[in-house]
Order: sequence, then C-alpha cells, then structure tokens
Amino acid sequence: MRKIIYPGTFDPIHKGHLDIAVRASKLFDTLVFAVADNSSKNPLFTVDERVELILASTSDLHNVSAISTQQLIAETAREENACALIRGLRHVSDFEFEFQMAMMNYHLNPEITTIFMMPDEKYIHLNSSVIKEVTKLGGDLRDYVTKDVFDALKIKFNI
Repeated sequence: MRKIIYPGTFDPIHKGHLDIAVRASKLFDTLVFAVADNSSKNPLFTVDERVELILASTSDLHNVSAISTQQLIAETAREENACALIRGLRHVSDFEFEFQMAMMNYHLNPEITTIFMMPDEKYIHLNSSVIKEVTKLGGDLRDYVTKDVFDALKIKFNI
C-alpha cells in the first residue's frame, strides 16, 4: 500500500491545500495530513482544531486521514510507513526552501521521496496567513476555504 504524507501547519487549511490533497489522494492509496504541533509558530487554531478542520474539509475523500506530530517529518513518515511526502509550490520563490527541506528529509530518511505539486492557478495566491488576515479584516473568503473553516475563522475573530 502506497502512503503519502502531507506535512504542514494548516493554520487553517484552505482550498489550495485541498486541491493538492485531492489530486495526491488519487495517486496514492492513502494520504495522511501530518499537522505540525509547534507552538512557537503561534497558531490561531490549536493542533486538535486544525486536525478536526482537515477531517471535516476532506470528509468526502475516503483515503485521507489527519494526525498531529511534534517530531521531524522524516520520522513521522517512517512511523507511518509512508513512501513519499507531498509539498505544494505556489511560486518559484517557494522552491529554494522546499528543495532544502526535501534534501534534508531524504538525508534523514532515504526511503522517502518528496513530490512537489502546484495548486490550481485560482489558488496560487493563497496561504494561511493571508486567509487569517483578510478574514480578520472582514473579507469574505468563502471561495477559498470550506464552510467549516469559514465558520471557525468567524468564531476565532468574533465576526
């Protein structure tokens, strides 16, 4: 069984993430979101909330699950018996950082291959920081997040 890990903070998950997850889930038997539990990033949502939002946002995908992790993603991939990591690239500027991470992950776990995928062009400008900032300032981003995420953002920002 081929399993791929989709690591990230996902604070919150948005349709750019989901676009990549849907396509990757068609290429692998199982896709596991590995949500980084790193409080130093000062996330808006708790790790449990982020896992719940991912599960709600992917409920129509039968081969997708979500876990949280506090360890190196190469180790999480080993424990999950994954053969690959999927990472999204939006712009050329993302490539240098992602390339470095892919090489380090390979060094830490040579059984893992990192696959890069670009989201649909309608999501190329999205990142979780933009989603939070625009929502906080009253912007309507329902086209870019699921209803569950939109409702959770409204609650967090008392909108």
